[in-house]
Amino acid sequence: MIDLLYFASVRERIGKATETVETNAETVSDLVKELSEREPRYALAFSDLSSLRVAVDQELLDFDASLEGAREVAFFPPMTGG
Repeated sequence: MIDLLYFASVRERIGKATETVETNAETVSDLVKELSEREPRYALAFSDLSSLRVAVDQELLDFDASLEGAREVAFFPPMTGG
């Protein structure tokens, strides 16, 4: 089981801030593919990965990152400084 956290536009499109899923995904990309195939709101949220960032167990990583042993995956738009 992996806890998923959605922030900002991802949360707005999916309609929830968190959920726990059971998955056989090996990478974040595999997980995104699984989620996108669930229903249109997930497909919309993950339609442009270049506009999203991902953290696995609170470490900022790429979408090809392994999910082995992961407990939490967070999706969010790029952060801006100021």
